[in-house]
Parts: sequence; structure tokens; C-alpha cells
Amino acid sequence: MKRYKIFISGVQKELKIERRAVKEFVRKDVLLSEYFDVFLFEDAPAKSKSAEKAYIEEVRKSNVYIGILGQKYGDSEKGALSPTEAEFREAKAKHKEILIYIKGQNTVDKRRDSGVQKLVKEIRNPKAGYSYRRFEDAGELTNLVYESLISFLKEKGEIGKAGFDQRICEGAKFSDIDNAKIKWFLKVARSKRNFPLGLDSSIKDVFTHLKLIKDGKLTNSAILLFGKNPRKFFDQAKIKCVQLPSTEVVKPFSSYHIYEEENLFEQVDKAVAFVLDAIKFPVIQQAHTVQVARPREIPEFAIHEAIVNAVAHRDYNTTSSVQVMVFLDRVEIWNSGTLPGNLKVEDLKKPHSSHPSNTTLANVLYFGNYIQQLGSGTTEMVRQCKEQGLPEPEFVSVRNLEFKTILARDIYTDDVLSVLGLNDRQIETVKFVKVEGRITNKEYQKKFDLKKRQSTDDLKELEIKGILARVGTTGKGTYYILKGAPKGRKGH
Repeated sequence: MKRYKIFISGVQKELKIERRAVKEFVRKDVLLSEYFDVFLFEDAPAKSKSAEKAYIEEVRKSNVYIGILGQKYGDSEKGALSPTEAEFREAKAKHKEILIYIKGQNTVDKRRDSGVQKLVKEIRNPKAGYSYRRFEDAGELTNLVYESLISFLKEKGEIGKAGFDQRICEGAKFSDIDNAKIKWFLKVARSKRNFPLGLDSSIKDVFTHLKLIKDGKLTNSAILLFGKNPRKFFDQAKIKCVQLPSTEVVKPFSSYHIYEEENLFEQVDKAVAFVLDAIKFPVIQQAHTVQVARPREIPEFAIHEAIVNAVAHRDYNTTSSVQVMVFLDRVEIWNSGTLPGNLKVEDLKKPHSSHPSNTTLANVLYFGNYIQQLGSGTTEMVRQCKEQGLPEPEFVSVRNLEFKTILARDIYTDDVLSVLGLNDRQIETVKFVKVEGRITNKEYQKKFDLKKRQSTDDLKELEIKGILARVGTTGKGTYYILKGAPKGRKGH
């Protein structure tokens, strides 16, 4: 196996954390550490020759040049190049693989040292053909470096062009497989999907049929789906779930859990359960009856489908995990990766063919009754949400690197409130009640410094529009809640 050398360049004082993070990340990653050695100048032993000659020699020896640009140009004598630019020029002259990472977005480019501004302008020129990415912190930087180095190894033919899910899982043995999970899968697959193999089939027969074995060895999919401890092989295969006490990302979190010890089937189950436990399960009085209906705030199918899609379609070549975020007014499901080139975001809300990023994973999840066939899952999500009076799910591609699904927890989103003809006080009140559970006339008066008559008129209009419901008739015990919500302040 050929080993490649990486040279890390960047102003040492300013980018000390980022330089170190890249080296440590490559050194500790199971796959990258097999192919790459990293040169970091501050770790090199002292030499008699000048520092300038020493680092230029190391650039010449390298295969990959990683340049990290920040605000500072670096120390240099008048008229001379800084070490960072000198290293960059040498890498260019010697036709090295050049990967550039710029800290901060283009909005701060004008505040960089003039030397850095010139470099950024040169690198951004599409005719120059440089590969550059922007990042905000060391964590995002290492994710981007990982993606670039994986692409480098693919181009060199060091790792197969097959998708991540179809590659051999190095070091995995059949003793790493959970036999009980195989038995469970066979029962479900036979009863739900007419899977042809019997319950007494051997693991090798089952895995051969599902294409989970390659050249007699277990694939990544085999371990992700049926491994006793997938984390032993894949640190990125996890789902992070967080419940937040607001409509924004604020701390402390109401609840937080990472599912990483389990196989993908169990991760999905536990993530779905996390969301269902976090969202409301209201009791709503039905007209002309003492019975109550207990619909979920969001259809369970929509939650399950969104999480399964994130697991099935995510880019496992990145180190980022699937993230599930439960806000007061919505649930967001994030995954790395994006839609295939022949699909657009708007296609997801109408009948479309299925184009999974991980075909082997998706196939097994289908037989396990976890995903729909032929791309019908997203259209069914839309149908069920609309049927329940909720806004349609929102599908968003973020910078062509990440994908997120947004499920509204109620119909009173910002977009809906903006078209209901409410004044600013009423809109703020609806948001207040969503968080606090209720509001009284007196609280309304105090909140907006109003007289009782104006306050009463505002609240009455919210009643007439079917947004708020009044609990009680008159007096101190009267308050207003969202229509259909439980009759009590949240937490009481």
C-alpha cells in the first residue's frame, strides 16, 4: 500500500488550533491513517539549515499540500513572501495536489491582511482551477479535509469507486455480527416484503442475497445494519438527538442523547422514540361527545420517514452525524450529502423515482420494512401533514453539502401568522402562548401597556379567527390557550 505525505501550511500563531486539529484527525482516523503521513513544521526536530529551506524541502517531498488561510499574512521581510505563500508557490510549481481552506465567509475577506486578500482573490479565480472550501471552526475544517482526502484516494485508485455502503469493512469478522438481529430481520422481511429466504438460512446465504458480502468479506453495510457494535468501525455512524426549550438553538438543552452503540435499525427506532416523547400528545375535546382524540402533533409516519431517509441517504464519507433537533415549533432532521443530480428539492413533493445514495443500505432497509419503495415516502409525508392541518414538510439543500427536513409542530409558523391579518401584538402573543401555554387579559395589558378594552378586543379577534380559545367566562380565572391545547400552563 502506497503512503502519501501531507504538508500543512498556514500562519502558525493564528492557526495553531486548526493546524493541529488536521494532523490529529488524519492520525486518528482508521482509514486516512493507513494512507497518509502528515508533516507539521512545529513537530519537526530542529535542523541546522534555515527554516525556510527546511519547509520548502518538505513541500517538495509531499503529495498533498493543505493550505489554511486566516486573517494574517504571516511574518516576512520587506518585499519577500510569507512562509505560507512561499509554500503555496512551491506546491504550485511542483504540481502538488493543492487543497485550500479559507477560515470565514467572503463577508470578512476585506478585513484580511492585504497579502491574504491577494491570495484569496487568486485562489477564487475559476480559471486557476484550485480546490478551495470555507470553514468556521476546526470541526468543520476536519470534515472538509476528510471529504477531500477521500476523493484524492478514489482518484488514485487506492479505494474502490463503489459507494461507501458497498466497500469491504476492513477488519470486520462474522463474529462481529448480531445473530439475533438477523433472525429478527428474516421474520420481518418474510412477513412484510415476501423475502425468499427461510428463517433457518445461514448468515452467509442471507448476506450474499442482500449483497452484504464482497470477495468473501463483510461490507460496511453489513456492519452498519447487523453489527454488534458498529461504532467499533465507524465513529460517524450515529444519530444526535436534542430537545430545545425555544424556537432557536439555546442552552441548556431540555434533553440530549447520542445513539451510536446500536445498529442502524435500532438507531432509527430510538431517534423516533426520542422525538415522539418530546412532542406533545394533546387531549382535545370533541364536539357533542365525551370522547377525546389524541393525534400526534406531527404524524408519526412523517417523523419516521424523515429520520430513515437521513440514515439511508447521508454521505458516510463525512464525519458528521445525523442530527435530530426538536424545537418548540418544529422538528429538524439534518444529514450530510445532497440530492442526486437528476432530482430537485421540489420533486420530493410529487411522484418521483427513487435514487438512494446508498443503494445497498436502502435495499436492506426496504426489506426490513423501514422505507417505502419507488420514492413514495416523501409524498406520503406531505399528504399526512396536510391531512392533519399542518404545513407541508420543508425540504432544504444546504450549500449542496447537507440536507434537512423541517416538520412543523403546529400550524402557527411565522409564514402562517404573517398572512392571518394579525397585528404585531397578536403575533407576539401567539408565540408567547406557544412557549408559556396560556395568557390572561391582565398579562396582555401589562405586556403591551394597553388599556383593558384594547386588550379585550385583540384577544377576542384571536378567538374569532380560531387561534386562541378562552378558558373560563369572566374574572381572574379566565385565560387564553391555543385552540385545542390542554387546559393548563405548560409544566403545571
